[in-house]
Amino acid sequence: MSDPIRFLVSFGQAVSTMALYKDGHPARERAVDRSFRCLQDLQEHDPNPRFSFLGEETIYQETALRELGDWEWGTRLAHAGVQRIELDTNVTREQYEEFLEEMMARITLSVIDTSEARTSRPTGIKVGALGIRGETRELQETFDATAPIATISYSLGEEAASIQSMHREVQERGKLPLAEAEAVVRSLSMAMHGDQEMILPLLQLREFDEYTTTHSLNVSVLVMALAESLGLAPQDVRTFGVAGLLHDLGKVHIPQDILNKPGKLTDQERQVMQQHPVAGAQMIIESGRRLDLAAAVAHEHHIMINGQGYPTHHYRRDCHKASKLVHVCDVYDALRTRRPYRDAWESERVLTYLEERAGTEFEPEAAIAFVRLMRKVDSGIQRSPMPPANGAEPATSPVEDKADSAPPPQP
Repeated sequence: MSDPIRFLVSFGQAVSTMALYKDGHPARERAVDRSFRCLQDLQEHDPNPRFSFLGEETIYQETALRELGDWEWGTRLAHAGVQRIELDTNVTREQYEEFLEEMMARITLSVIDTSEARTSRPTGIKVGALGIRGETRELQETFDATAPIATISYSLGEEAASIQSMHREVQERGKLPLAEAEAVVRSLSMAMHGDQEMILPLLQLREFDEYTTTHSLNVSVLVMALAESLGLAPQDVRTFGVAGLLHDLGKVHIPQDILNKPGKLTDQERQVMQQHPVAGAQMIIESGRRLDLAAAVAHEHHIMINGQGYPTHHYRRDCHKASKLVHVCDVYDALRTRRPYRDAWESERVLTYLEERAGTEFEPEAAIAFVRLMRKVDSGIQRSPMPPANGAEPATSPVEDKADSAPPPQP
């Protein structure tokens, strides 16, 4: 058993014991001592361990602890608003016991007598939800039964860098680093749950303004939010997130002068652009991993429900549900982003466009659910657009070849 897992097991045992025995009972003291020793053993190799709890998944630093299986305490902590725990190396045994008492109270919904309650959280221990705004809000100074959840600062710079690295590896070696993609989706999923009022996480990430990078991450978050709103299971939500992250993988081999051309594409350039769904699906399949769903989404995300779009099928068939969801999210993010060949659309204009084309381009349930979701949260979204090239000629279609829908009605 690894040190992180040994610590978590001892943590659960200590909290259970504290709920059964009063302060000072020998069994309680032994459980706390044992758990504190496990923490010290872990900190010999990792002075600042960090654990994240996302429902049925428990993550240590950036690694999912698969050996834990469905660890019930992770689910309990997440439901109690504790999505992340960070412990510094200077935590004392007394401080650790105070921390365990707070966790026990949150999980069991116990009411702490304010005359006996500690006046502050132990130094060196951070507890809270996962935030994505980039700011750090102060931790709660006093604890009571209804203490608000503190939000820990959460930057997505590493995730954007991981996507760029993944794209380079695909370009240079033709191999898809699936573990990196899954790690990015886990981070996006945790960030999304830390702040429901901020669905799109990359809008303030100015150092990563490459369109394919930001677009892939945004679509991943959007499709997970949409899938969750439709009631899909958490594992399916993240599977859809991976598919959204990889949907444009085929674009890594398209020349940049075509991807970012400030004007209408020629017929030959359009033909090159429209090869990316097939190319992306092929690269995903050739990765040798079980990514059938992601490959299907990469292949189908530009196919409309009326049969138009591309690639053209010899025999008409229905696309996968994930492809329909990604198609809606893809078009939304493409139109909301300023590109070298056109200005960004306002959110309400895009949502109206989705509503008008529900049933022809977009699957109605997906489009309507997405519009409802975005109108609920859109007031918290601010986009950091890419400035257009000087003298750029607007494309005929505002989606053009990045989401590649039929031209929308004239505004």
